[in-house]
Amino acid sequence: MAVSLSSLKKLKTSTSPIALFYGVPGVGKTSLAAEFPATVWIQFDGESAPSDVALDGWEGIKSFGEVIEAIGALYNEEHEFKTLVIDSVSELEAAVWGEACRRNNWRSIEDPGFGKGYVEAENVWREVLEGLTALRRDKAMTVILLGHCEIGRFDSPTTDPYHRYRVNLHKRAADLIEASTDLIAFLNYRVSLKKVEAGFNKTVTHGEGGGQRVIYVEERPGFIAKNRFNMPSDLPYKRGEGYAALSKYLAPAA
Repeated sequence: MAVSLSSLKKLKTSTSPIALFYGVPGVGKTSLAAEFPATVWIQFDGESAPSDVALDGWEGIKSFGEVIEAIGALYNEEHEFKTLVIDSVSELEAAVWGEACRRNNWRSIEDPGFGKGYVEAENVWREVLEGLTALRRDKAMTVILLGHCEIGRFDSPTTDPYHRYRVNLHKRAADLIEASTDLIAFLNYRVSLKKVEAGFNKTVTHGEGGGQRVIYVEERPGFIAKNRFNMPSDLPYKRGEGYAALSKYLAPAA
């Protein structure tokens, strides 16, 4: 393509998001994803849905090759699915590591030393993301990655170090996923702090909550989150109403 000022065009905006949903155990990540229109699931071995959630998809997935085959089937074959959910991105990482090891005849991702295995794994990750981007771009499919969370130290260049929630992935993979997604939603329970008298003129602080679930979509010191849809910083999450809360800001599914 010849590049000149005369070749300028209006840039297309994405019609369907690639999203990461992560959060504390049992908060409802799978249930929220299941509310999206016409979902199909790539479910890794060891992951399971709540007993009252019926899913269509592939279960017991273990390898990178199976993931690529599933993405290829959705790209090349006729279907009516509108949303792909991968459960979970932590297990997908294990499959990515396994593929990197297979290609390089390593026994483990640590074999080459000095972090070189994770650099090669990043290249494999990019292949997955290219496939997911193709589904979003050419098939107008929404893609949702489900992740577990961990609490890690963040060495801020502008403040003292502090801890925050982040998706449970190697840092290189987490950075890549965070850069490649349009929506990162952190799910947690709303907590308030209360000071209680402990005697001897001392007080202690403990957390209280009524079980109210929240979808956070804007980063705060305590967690990673983002959105490209001009959403408010957080949305209440009631089971069965999560997609309705999010869809007000998302492009409608094709």
